[in-house]
Amino acid sequence: MTTIGIGTQTKEQALASLSNMTSDLTPIQPAEYLSRIAKAQTYMQNNGIDAIYLNAGTNLAYFTGMRWYASERLVGAILPAKGEVQYIAPYFEIGSLNGFKVIDGPIRGWQEHQNPYQLFVNILTEMGIAANSTIGIDESAQFFIFDGINKAQTGLNLVNAQPVTAHCRMHKSANELALMQRAMDMTLVVHQATASMLHEGISTTEVEEFIKLAHQKVGAPGNYFCIVLFGLATSFPHGVKDPQILKKGDMVLIDTGCKVDDYLSDITRTYVFGEATDRQRQFWNNEKAAQIAAFNAAKIGVPCEDVDTAARSYLAEQGLGPDYQTPGCPHRTGHGIGLDIHEWPYLVGGNKTPLAAGMCFSNEPMLVIPDEFGVRLEDHFYMTDSGAKWFTEPSHSIDDPFGLQK
Repeated sequence: MTTIGIGTQTKEQALASLSNMTSDLTPIQPAEYLSRIAKAQTYMQNNGIDAIYLNAGTNLAYFTGMRWYASERLVGAILPAKGEVQYIAPYFEIGSLNGFKVIDGPIRGWQEHQNPYQLFVNILTEMGIAANSTIGIDESAQFFIFDGINKAQTGLNLVNAQPVTAHCRMHKSANELALMQRAMDMTLVVHQATASMLHEGISTTEVEEFIKLAHQKVGAPGNYFCIVLFGLATSFPHGVKDPQILKKGDMVLIDTGCKVDDYLSDITRTYVFGEATDRQRQFWNNEKAAQIAAFNAAKIGVPCEDVDTAARSYLAEQGLGPDYQTPGCPHRTGHGIGLDIHEWPYLVGGNKTPLAAGMCFSNEPMLVIPDEFGVRLEDHFYMTDSGAKWFTEPSHSIDDPFGLQK
């Protein structure tokens, strides 16, 4: 049978079916940023970390609400184990940064000819953080920042701040979950609209352009990312260099997401344009079963690696793999998500982190059949005290991927 919901309307009709989905959302409030800072400081005090440096980017935004971009200049904040946040930036940026400030704290400036890393060390000294103190450096900071601080300091113990940042960020609050839920809902609607406007001869580039417009129609700035693959190209998990043209019988793989108040969605759908062959159906069903096996293994207190093992064990029983070999699943089962598209923790072999309430994961044990096609079904779930809960329901079937006739 021809896949249900595919190629049923024009691009214009598909766009007209969408509307803004963001009007009732509440952004993260200052009180929540303060609670994040308090949680980080408690962890730092309990683990002998005297301060951490938060670089411009998602860590700075997560703890302070200040949204600024990482560049070749030192822009960030010092978060001490006790006391208020102190920002550090070029003098000429201070006026701009004051407009982005959510959490109070002085902005300490450096002129272009001055050494910002010496200023960093001087601020620590003024805060009473002296030699032999342990300072965590944002794990996402460029190496030149670590190198500059290291050359300017004497006697400090510089460590990775990731234990602090991950400790806080991997457990999402109800407010964060609500923003992520809406982003996921928006992208799933975009997926369905995209499938409806496919037609023979359309290019992957045209589909990408439609997905951008569709995300904007539902209230997002656009695509945060977009991968559209047809036919053989679907066997390359993150795509190929050249665009493809859609043909009858092609496997279609679309992986996309958007931002809602900086929180991300990330959903993949795979289906056939036309009628599925027995071989396409077999592997699609294997992919869905592996995804469900992973979800069913997600229990509070279970190590992250057990979720990956559940998907991989099922696939091995079907003669796929084993482990990361193809035909089979060549990459981890899932990643964390939040302000970053890939963040802690990861569903992968060797990760002993126990699952806990508030953790969010992709579930995507993709199947790659070399020289033929690939199948990735990606939905996300989050952990509650009573177990895992889907953000979006998994794809229904290869014949009816969006459950239009279930």
